[in-house]
Amino acid sequence: MASISWFCCVRMLPTPTLCTFTPSACYKGLSPPITLELEHHQNTPSLLSSNQEGCAVNRRQLILHTAVAAIAAAATVPNALALNDVSEDVRIYTDDENKFKIEIPQEWQVGTGDPNGFKSVTAFYPKEASNSNVSVVITGLGPDFTKMESFGKVDEFAQTLVSGLDRSWRRPPGVAAKLIDSKSSNGIYYIDYTLQNPGESRRYLYSAIGMASNGWYNRLYTVTGQFVEEETDKYASKIQKAVASFSFT
Repeated sequence: MASISWFCCVRMLPTPTLCTFTPSACYKGLSPPITLELEHHQNTPSLLSSNQEGCAVNRRQLILHTAVAAIAAAATVPNALALNDVSEDVRIYTDDENKFKIEIPQEWQVGTGDPNGFKSVTAFYPKEASNSNVSVVITGLGPDFTKMESFGKVDEFAQTLVSGLDRSWRRPPGVAAKLIDSKSSNGIYYIDYTLQNPGESRRYLYSAIGMASNGWYNRLYTVTGQFVEEETDKYASKIQKAVASFSFT
């Protein structure tokens, strides 16, 4: 049975709730385990309690903490030096330190946030105000986590993630999470799901989740692209392609 022996000593402290690119659409009640200095405000579902700390962080909580951080990720610090043009439509962002690359829309901005317990957070987002973005969140793992199957098979992993986010059963109902699809390819788990707060737009999320070592310990990479229903025509294809393009270098 795998344990998070390295990660369990990390105290996850509550931080201020993050808002999205549209301040009027803020989700309430979440104190995510990550703080970002935002240029655009970021939207975060009320998915977790504000106190989850110490060795109480288990496999399930690590999945959820990472998912929430990915949902919450936004960016402020432009970093054009890491970008290489590929075509008129896309360019490649390469992170030499964290050993990954991803294709993003040509006109999108890039930035990083204060990890606050995570190893790295990078976000990609349109120049115009939007509820759509792609983020890469990197989390340190204990030595017992050597491959994605350490979290269970992809279907089990997906069910753990989505059921942990779902609060539709509460009275009054909270955010509703629904799993659309899950699959595994070349050691990466791909999970598609939706989130919707009562009375608000449905949010579509595409995640690619993989594991790699930096030579000292393994790290979990969670790539999440998200867009709201009314922005489907404008951003769905771009976000799906960006997430699918993620690879280790």
